[in-house]
Amino acid sequence: MAEQDPGTFDHFLTEVKAIEKKDAVLTNKQQIDRLLRPGSTYFNLNPYEVLLVDPDSPAEQIRKAYRKLSILVHPDKNEDDKERAQKAFDAVHTAYKMFDSEDQMEYCKGVVEEARANIEERMKEKRKVAKKNGKDKIEEDDPEKYKEVFGKALTKLFADYHIRKKQLEERELNERKRQREQEEEEANKVKREKEWKHEWESTRNNRVDSWRSFQQKGSKKEKHTGLKPPKLKTEKRPE
Repeated sequence: MAEQDPGTFDHFLTEVKAIEKKDAVLTNKQQIDRLLRPGSTYFNLNPYEVLLVDPDSPAEQIRKAYRKLSILVHPDKNEDDKERAQKAFDAVHTAYKMFDSEDQMEYCKGVVEEARANIEERMKEKRKVAKKNGKDKIEEDDPEKYKEVFGKALTKLFADYHIRKKQLEERELNERKRQREQEEEEANKVKREKEWKHEWESTRNNRVDSWRSFQQKGSKKEKHTGLKPPKLKTEKRPE
């Protein structure tokens, strides 16, 4: 397959960014509706989707987008829809926290690269099929379609990693709980053994006294109930 013309690719990226810029121009209510639309719990796992920024955006641009969007959906700016505005504001804040450290930023970039690699692989396969059918292009060659496919793939990856993280946290929580319960059981076992030993030692004198008393009573009983030899009668002889 022939290499793509760099000029054509640059034009392609320009069109994609133009589309994203158009989507970013929304009113307060539209932004709140977007952030709380059906399926938002899933879609909002993609911080780029929430903040409406290009995945290649530098940190400063992401920060500006966050500030602008957080002002638009802030509850104080939406007095007539405070409850929904608060939920939207929370979604924006959560998304921005994904970029609040170098490690988090690198993680997000890694997810973006993985999503692009997956799409490129699928596009190669589709181009092979298209070429066999005498076609030069595939639907992902259209900027809007590519943006849609890339957005879905990126969101799915973020969701997959989120689910794995939650599962790992749950397993770790259950393991800590199991260990804690085991430690508590061991501690209770030791405590019960100490209590039993203490009780045994504290009643030792009583047991000894009871045994001695029992022995003494037995000795007296043997003295009083012992068999006495019969008295012998003298025999008288006739004269």
